[in-house]
Amino acid sequence: MDLTHFDPNAPASSHQNIFGLPFGEEDARVVILPVPWEVTVSYAAGTARAPEKIFTASMQVDLYDADAKDGWKKGFFMRHPDKNILLNSDVMRKQAELYVHCLLEDGNPGENAFLKNNLQKINEGSEKLNQWVYEQTRALLDQGKQVVLLGGDHSTPLGYYKAIAEKEGSFGILHIDAHCDLREAYEDFRYSHASIMYNALKEVPALKKLVSVGIRDFCEEELQVAENEGERVKLFFDRDIKERLYEGDSWKSICDKIIAALPEKVYLSFDIDGLDPRLCPHTGTPVPGGLDTDQVFYLLKRMQESGRRLIGADLVEVGFAPEEWDANVGARVLFKLCNLLVKEV
Repeated sequence: MDLTHFDPNAPASSHQNIFGLPFGEEDARVVILPVPWEVTVSYAAGTARAPEKIFTASMQVDLYDADAKDGWKKGFFMRHPDKNILLNSDVMRKQAELYVHCLLEDGNPGENAFLKNNLQKINEGSEKLNQWVYEQTRALLDQGKQVVLLGGDHSTPLGYYKAIAEKEGSFGILHIDAHCDLREAYEDFRYSHASIMYNALKEVPALKKLVSVGIRDFCEEELQVAENEGERVKLFFDRDIKERLYEGDSWKSICDKIIAALPEKVYLSFDIDGLDPRLCPHTGTPVPGGLDTDQVFYLLKRMQESGRRLIGADLVEVGFAPEEWDANVGARVLFKLCNLLVKEV
């Protein structure tokens, strides 16, 4: 694309696309696919509307990245959020709230025909969402695009995992999160945000390694799932990371151990609640502790320097808040992910 008349130092124009860039989808190397879906969130809602907030906040992101100079020139483009997906999410979210309320109050919503029907609709709707994501991402990958999926809640990228498995073969997921997300059908929702990695392990055979970093909120069932998977799953708990840092270990050394657990092809699944909640206070399920953005960016930089290849990414669970702080952080994380993807080319 001819960028002769584009000034990267000028204020960003909202008449352009994400980060104020002048690219259309056909010109962009990286396509950002927003998935405005949060049907099964189990605490605070709002993440379905995060993509539009992130788009607005992105106009304040400067285009110079010392780790990927001129990366933006490869082209970043964000699609408009699909209004039908958002509408379906809003409707099913209300159905899910009714079901969970009965589950917590009465303990047996399955005896209520209306609620049982709601559960079936939600599970079927989630399957359709997964298929939609698969079709969208597979088509983009077939066009030679690199894709960042922008949630929405953490249930959203399952279809993308399947598409990238078909395109790339065996791969690993580097999973930044406060939670293991290894629950089976949490709150009876088969494709819950709390079940994304359980479903990935069960439905994506090409996923050879799951390496989760920043984990600090989990249940016994999830630890058992991880143990049953053996070497396929490696958990780096936030408590252990912090203790090693307090006792004099370096973040570089810890990163090297994380990276050593990863295969050559790596997909990044970045739940924003993996960060310290001062950076993402309105995320769906904030947890004290966590990582800083610079720690994650350093980890990704070291990973690329090790020769491992970043093949795709998602950014999920960014909160929706009037003051836009969460979106501000989300936009900067998104920009870094786009730059790291094109750095591989």
